[in-house]
Amino acid sequence: MSIRENLYSFDAFLDERRRIDYYASDDFLQAVVRRFAGDAFPAVDAAVRELSARASTRWRDLADAAATPDRRPYLVQWDAHHHRVDRVCRPAETEAMEREVFGEGLFSSRTDLVTRLAKLFVIYQNGEACIACPLVCTEGMVAVLERFADRPETVAILEHVKEGRDGRSAVGAQFLTEIQGGSDVPANVVEAVGDGGAWRLHGTKFFCSVAHADYAMVTARPRGSSDVALFVMPMWEPGREGDRRNGLTIDRLKWKMGTSELPTAEITLDGAIAWPVGPLDRGLANVVGIVLTLSRLTVGLASAAFMTRAVRETVAYARFRDVFGRRIDEFPMAQAQLEDTTRAARRTTAAAFKVYRLFRESGGLSGAPDTGFEARRRRLEARELVMLQKVVSSEDSTSVVREAIAIFGGQGAVEDFSCLPRLFRDSMVNELWEGPRNVLLTQVHRDLRKAADWCPPRSFVEGILAGADPATVARLSIEFAELLSLPSLATRDAATVAACRRWDAACRDLVHAYQDAALREMG
Repeated sequence: MSIRENLYSFDAFLDERRRIDYYASDDFLQAVVRRFAGDAFPAVDAAVRELSARASTRWRDLADAAATPDRRPYLVQWDAHHHRVDRVCRPAETEAMEREVFGEGLFSSRTDLVTRLAKLFVIYQNGEACIACPLVCTEGMVAVLERFADRPETVAILEHVKEGRDGRSAVGAQFLTEIQGGSDVPANVVEAVGDGGAWRLHGTKFFCSVAHADYAMVTARPRGSSDVALFVMPMWEPGREGDRRNGLTIDRLKWKMGTSELPTAEITLDGAIAWPVGPLDRGLANVVGIVLTLSRLTVGLASAAFMTRAVRETVAYARFRDVFGRRIDEFPMAQAQLEDTTRAARRTTAAAFKVYRLFRESGGLSGAPDTGFEARRRRLEARELVMLQKVVSSEDSTSVVREAIAIFGGQGAVEDFSCLPRLFRDSMVNELWEGPRNVLLTQVHRDLRKAADWCPPRSFVEGILAGADPATVARLSIEFAELLSLPSLATRDAATVAACRRWDAACRDLVHAYQDAALREMG
């Protein structure tokens, strides 16, 4: 063979990658689902296998096809007849995948919790793909409306997003952020003005993901009130869906480093009709306790899914690729990286399911009053674990995908060689969604300080880490007690900066110890 006829081929690797079924090929994921499904496992297993056959092939290919720069969403603000339409245009592949995924009825009363979680884990292995964020926003909308829908309009919206209408399930969004506040939702200034039984919203929301949604949960201040209320708002004028916007304009789509397929907009509300969801003085509590909590839980689940996909493809590539006369997976340094990333993906997966079950069993969305010390402690553990898992799992996801890219070498940086560059960018964005690291760690410190009179730091750590390594439990109990003796992490001095570094590390260690225990429970 002439040196000009290099016949090297990646086909063996590509063939193996094409044969992978996200669920059927993953014995560990099946074991996790079996553990949490219990006696219902046969039915759950069959349902997830049926979905995974499409997620691993058709939806995977649709997600890849829509991920190129020339396929990104764009905004058409005016039609040819000078009508303001503000229409978000997305690739046909994205729209087809959304129709099919939402057609699964994931939030319907006919889908149980474990089946939904397992299906979502499989779906999230395709990255954001303009499907992950719409799913979790819709889940949050369903949860809050199930609790508070009390008028014909909100009941109809709940039915549309939960069970569908005319063969199509609606898509939800959440518009909380304003330019002056960012994660500081209490700083909202968008105003709500009563108009009979409805309300009219006025002002600008600055970070509105799922801008193509049918409905959005929106925070606003009722005129004359100091409280932030929660409203549900149709994106289109009722009765003129797809034709005329509901008193709002989509001013621009943001150019983001990750989740690029997801349209995120700046939106001005100019009398948009909306209906209150829950008491007007409890909007912030319901946003944090229901909407943001479910989003943070999903970041943990999605981070585990991203890692799982990245590690699986990296293991396949390392087993295929020869360099310097040996396969990549035969080099001790690479072997260590593969073992570490595999373990990180598995422990994050086991813990994501465990945290979700803990939160549900503790009554996290019920709003029921605390009854007794044990119930109160479990609710505290669940609430804090949701935030801590979000912080740590999203950071770990970025690190694991970065390690996977390194195993691929130069090919790891090639956008159309694998999904890794896209998963890396999506992981980076997941670190910021629903509260960045510094905000959530400060909130956890504040929560545990407030609870210290009835749940001392040692009790909290020992409750979280039941079954963990005793030496780790003892060390973290001492560290948490010392750091929670500080009245605040907001004092501007060198000692507090040093304490913040210790708090960050201690919280990361706590989550990793919890994940390790969850992995050991899997055997």
